[in-house]
Amino acid sequence: MAQPKRPGGQVATPRARVEIEFEQSHLLGPLFGEFDRNLVAIEDKLGVFIAARGAKVQIEGEPEAAARAREVLVGLYNRLDEGHDVDQGVVEAIIAMSNQPTLDGIVSEAVTQAPKVMIRTRKKTIVPRSKTQADYMEALARDEMIFALGPAGTGKTYVAVAQAVQQLIGGSVDRLILSRPAVEAGERLGFLPGDMKDKVDPYLRPLYDALYDMLPMEQVERRLASGEIEIAPIAFMRGRTLSDAFIILDEAQNTTPQQMKMFLTRFGMRSRMVICGDPNQTDLPPGIKSGLNDAVEKLEGIPKLSMIRFGAGDVVRHPLVGKIVEAYEGPGG
Repeated sequence: MAQPKRPGGQVATPRARVEIEFEQSHLLGPLFGEFDRNLVAIEDKLGVFIAARGAKVQIEGEPEAAARAREVLVGLYNRLDEGHDVDQGVVEAIIAMSNQPTLDGIVSEAVTQAPKVMIRTRKKTIVPRSKTQADYMEALARDEMIFALGPAGTGKTYVAVAQAVQQLIGGSVDRLILSRPAVEAGERLGFLPGDMKDKVDPYLRPLYDALYDMLPMEQVERRLASGEIEIAPIAFMRGRTLSDAFIILDEAQNTTPQQMKMFLTRFGMRSRMVICGDPNQTDLPPGIKSGLNDAVEKLEGIPKLSMIRFGAGDVVRHPLVGKIVEAYEGPGG
């Protein structure tokens, strides 16, 4: 049978209609969200139309999109049925994960039963938004040293900070130490106004932003004042041995091999270390090899050390960011 055609001779896109009936009506309020905002989010992201009548939900759209929307709603419902919360971040995460070929396993584990791929902090619960993020979360819970490699927007640092905060709250580490090179300042650092903290804080702001997403502001300030949380340039790590600590190095591609060796050898007993960076994006002067690339070459294959590699498909910011990353990483980029 010939497919119907739109005016102008174009073949019309086939439409599908999917119906779901949920057993527990008391879960429908949190499932749909206030003013149906969860349903609206699914409609906007997947390009479908959702109509709810009592315990029945009807989804209409292109076959693949309708099937994805169904999986998202079932995943959210199962999460609620298991006693977990559903917030905007969880909804967005499951929508993103619905595009993964291994959705069935990841959704059932990440949003219902398996804490190894969920990170709980005071303000939010983080669930993976891609298969690579799920692997990353498992590595963060399992291994002592993790290299997170890939483009901006893939959640490398954000997820690491979430894991660090969870372990600090849980008492498995005594300190959280966040560091990054202030390479952009270079020799101009001395010309910036204020004391040393004022000079370097602008380069550490992304780490503060992640912390404020995980903890109430008063807790962040109190823990910073007490030394439980320390945010400092990599140069401040020299000469120290960091035990009972969760240590994160951000923007690691901007370290030199000497700086990276110094940082890695700060690793102490009962500690965990995460090194985040994009090997393809360095701000170092021409002719200076990135310490991140050097470390990856030397350390690949060491037991209890994970190398997690993200790609443009793992970007979880605005979809346009993923396209931009692909364009820059493609031929001639």
